[in-house]
Amino acid sequence: MLKLLLYLPAKDFSMLTVILWILFLVALAIQLFYILIIFGRMSFFYRNKISNPSKSNTEGVTVIVAAHNEKDNLKKLIPILCSQKYPNFDVMIINDRSNDGTKNLLEKMMALYPRLRTVTVKYTPGHVTSKKYALTLGIKVAKNDVLLLTDADCIPKTDKWIELMTAPVRQENKTFSLGFSQYNSGKGFLNRWIQYETLWTGIQYMSFALWKAPFMGVGRNLCYRKSFFMEKKAFKGLWHIDCGDDDLFVNLYATGQNTAVVVDPESLTLSNPKTTWRAYFSQKRRHFHAGKYYRSGDKTKIGVYSATHLLFWLVGLSLLIFLGLAQKWEQFSIIIGIMVVRSILLTSVFTSARKKLEGESKVFGTMFFDFMYLGYFWIIGTMGYQSKKVKWK
Repeated sequence: MLKLLLYLPAKDFSMLTVILWILFLVALAIQLFYILIIFGRMSFFYRNKISNPSKSNTEGVTVIVAAHNEKDNLKKLIPILCSQKYPNFDVMIINDRSNDGTKNLLEKMMALYPRLRTVTVKYTPGHVTSKKYALTLGIKVAKNDVLLLTDADCIPKTDKWIELMTAPVRQENKTFSLGFSQYNSGKGFLNRWIQYETLWTGIQYMSFALWKAPFMGVGRNLCYRKSFFMEKKAFKGLWHIDCGDDDLFVNLYATGQNTAVVVDPESLTLSNPKTTWRAYFSQKRRHFHAGKYYRSGDKTKIGVYSATHLLFWLVGLSLLIFLGLAQKWEQFSIIIGIMVVRSILLTSVFTSARKKLEGESKVFGTMFFDFMYLGYFWIIGTMGYQSKKVKWK
């Protein structure tokens, strides 16, 4: 290929370079719009809201947790949930077909924690997916209208979690309150990558929600009203999909008017990340599988960023090769400079976002992980998008 390029007529080589420059600058412009305007909405311009005591209320909240063979995690989680400082709440654990002693554990813990309630799912009908069915049964018997959902392997970061996550629904008459869920830091390259990808996902869905264009939420930290859930007939239209009890439900019904985000380090939930690449990729294929059912407009706005991200790097690297062959070192330096400036801007977005979401500001390897994200998104994303069946547990 390189030998063929060397024998191109100067006129054709110059025209090819011009076309690549045009594509590169178009991709750059769109990328900068997303980075500075869309994602910068949260990173640079959003300010955490201060609670207004005059609007405060203590409407009842039910914490919902669907658990399948999560006995060990529930031992840790239930005491932490029941020690939240919010004055009016209960905890509903949905025992979904567990056979690891979860039922006995819950019976013992209900004697210790008066706020704890439970419902047992003995089987799942063949025409529905297990987690959606379990959540529906639990929500139907929930005591309160305000529901706060998390997973059995998640731990609230502080005892203000309930108060902060439900505030938009209780005080601002919102239907959805979207929170951020962080993974615990650990050693190794996989953990570093998971930290990056999780933060990047949070920046995307929270930024779009702040622009009144929400497209997803995470079930590890999500609040909505029971009355709305029942009004929409639970997961009607989503029963056949083996995932998406959180992001697809939000994607289907969240709007700029009925949705708020909670950006506060004290509102997070924490969970342990996957420890093997195989388990991680399996999890991510499931998440990407749900993305194929997003609304067309949401797929477009995510796709435009991803396509121009790929175009930026492919064309940029191609330009470096062509300019290097032509020994046009001044233009070569300009391309490198543009790549470095974009990396600096992206790092600034990550640094500011992490400070607001997690209370920490150190971010490492943004440019490297940004480049790595291309392979992750287009390879794992395509595999997940094209997969025909995934399962919860």
